[in-house]
Amino acid sequence: MHAYVPVAFALTIAVVFSLAFVGLSYYFGPKRPSATKAAVYECGMPPVGGTHHRFSVKFYLVAVLFLLFDLEAVFLFPWATVYQSFVQAGAGLFLLAEMALFLGVLFLGWVYCLKRGAFQWD
Repeated sequence: MHAYVPVAFALTIAVVFSLAFVGLSYYFGPKRPSATKAAVYECGMPPVGGTHHRFSVKFYLVAVLFLLFDLEAVFLFPWATVYQSFVQAGAGLFLLAEMALFLGVLFLGWVYCLKRGAFQWD
């Protein structure tokens, strides 16, 4: 537990300084509101159309595909770091089979998305 004290101390200092600087800039910063500052700004272009419209399902599909195929690295990197120690302990084949099963399930998900046309942008 003593190993986490410096981390907690650093996080506390970061939070305190962040809140202090935001608070100081809020109270002591200049406040000159104008119509130009209150206007909506979108990449230098005036906004066109209303703000409430439906998004295509493709946006949500992209989010799910990101979770499926990109965040597998969260599981691959720790596996790669401990694999050598498992090989030395004699359990390398088991760990390799588990990772092959994980990647096989990901491959099946990729094939399913490919068959459903999820990667075609119309």
